[in-house]
Amino acid sequence: MRVLQAPESHLFERTRDLRERMEQLEKEAAEAKSQALAADLRFRLVADAAPVMFWMSGPDSLCTFVGKPWLDFRGRTLEQELGTGWLEGVHPDDRNVCFSTYMTAFHQRRDFRLEYRLKRADGAYCWIVDTGVPRYEPDGSFAGYVGCGVEVDGFRPILRNGTAHSVAPVVNPLTCREQQVVKLVADGKSTKEIAALLGISYKTADSHRTKIMEKLRVHETASLVRWAVRAGLVQA
Repeated sequence: MRVLQAPESHLFERTRDLRERMEQLEKEAAEAKSQALAADLRFRLVADAAPVMFWMSGPDSLCTFVGKPWLDFRGRTLEQELGTGWLEGVHPDDRNVCFSTYMTAFHQRRDFRLEYRLKRADGAYCWIVDTGVPRYEPDGSFAGYVGCGVEVDGFRPILRNGTAHSVAPVVNPLTCREQQVVKLVADGKSTKEIAALLGISYKTADSHRTKIMEKLRVHETASLVRWAVRAGLVQA
């Protein structure tokens, strides 16, 4: 039986096309890598210049970057803060809840907000409000978290067993109308009563209440009242 073979010219063309395609793919990969490096550099420049303490973690939950403001605040090197090194600066009383809250949010891929004490370069512990959000690659794969911490001034003392303690003021994300609703909820008013007192419809009052709970990440009235007490909106 006679075996037919492709002409040499045809094989040459196929080889040439394959080589050109490989070169094109290599060029596209190099361009993508260059763009990613440029984007990473821009982020780091912004993070270093921003008046907040930016940080970033990888898909393994470990810290991969903290900005210059964080390092200046801590008085430590980048290498010392990477991985789980940043936890060394968290107050011992806050460390477990801080880490567990972060890891719970990490595994659920959801936003989080933390208040904890962080040791400053001079050895003093300062209250930090820290927020983080999950980040993703262009292909949709989970890449870790990005967040920022802000030092909170204006501690207010509370009494525990007759002893004064300093706590961080609660950052209030609510509008004036939402604060009115919270106060009335804390006073034991029903949604119907709140609507009548504020001169709004029942549907609007119920919508306010739902939105407030979503903002504060609470699921029952008791938690909402506790938040109102901490925020200073009502008296305990």
